[in-house]
Amino acid sequence: MNTDIHKIAIVRLSALGDIINSAVVVQFIKGDYPNAAIDWITEELFSDALKPLKELRAVHTLNLKALKKEKNFALLMQNIKKLRTLDEYDIIIDMQGLIKSAIVARLIGKNTHGFDRDSTRESLAALFYKTTSHIAYSENVVKRNCHVVGDALKFEITDAMLLEKKAVFEITQEFSLSTTKKNVAFVIGASWESKIYPKEKIAQICNGLDTKCYIIWGNEKEKRDAEYICAQSENAILAPAMNLEALISFISHMDLLIGNDTGPTHIAWAQNIPSITLLGPTNRRMIYETPKNIAIESASEVNIMKIDKNDFSIRDIPYTTILSKAKELLQ
Repeated sequence: MNTDIHKIAIVRLSALGDIINSAVVVQFIKGDYPNAAIDWITEELFSDALKPLKELRAVHTLNLKALKKEKNFALLMQNIKKLRTLDEYDIIIDMQGLIKSAIVARLIGKNTHGFDRDSTRESLAALFYKTTSHIAYSENVVKRNCHVVGDALKFEITDAMLLEKKAVFEITQEFSLSTTKKNVAFVIGASWESKIYPKEKIAQICNGLDTKCYIIWGNEKEKRDAEYICAQSENAILAPAMNLEALISFISHMDLLIGNDTGPTHIAWAQNIPSITLLGPTNRRMIYETPKNIAIESASEVNIMKIDKNDFSIRDIPYTTILSKAKELLQ
């Protein structure tokens, strides 16, 4: 048990999937530093996702997206002032490795730690850190997160620890779901069109499963696609509108989740729920695979240093391949 560090700040501003994949480190920090107060600094847009992470003392939000859009000097000063009034931390760990996150970390305090210049796409970020960690940028994102935190705090997060982790987030809401059939959720949206698996094939998967299939949506376009799937399959059910905190609880009730490479799909791994992640323009680096959390990739060759957002090869994954894997995981 370590007692020399009392206050820790984690900087992970965005995006949702990265925040979900980063949040697992908190339980391991508490294992070595049980009395430490851990705060998290994030974009306001994603703060709801961190509310069920009860080991955190506080979540501090910034509105950098609005700042970038509006180019408002007063808003810039407001964000800087907010950072400079935060607590005095023993260490500030930037898990993102971008110039913007490195600047945020440095504005909070001097004792900053992050990735070295050879471990991130924006090498200038390393200039803002007092100490750094080295790990290949091509390494799995969850392992990168665990390495930079473990290295900063002088302990190791092993694969065995990740496989035996407890669910990252607390369940804060209950849902009335089927008790006679298994419940499967589908995440049909994504930030890029090329990450989205065709709704017609999702309907075919639903038709091939003897389960309740809940179609999760996050905006009006996704809702229309979800309604289309429900019209094509008697097994498909339109999921309710949910904020991020409710979504975490909803997914935590599932027997299986199938989805594109996007934040809500990563929630299943965080909560120890079986999952299938569908990959086209991205690759397995983005998820931590286990016997019950698997990926199905298209035949596309992915260059992680230059992601091709016009790679629509995810559409070529046979729905029968996904259906077969889903049945295996539901046994």
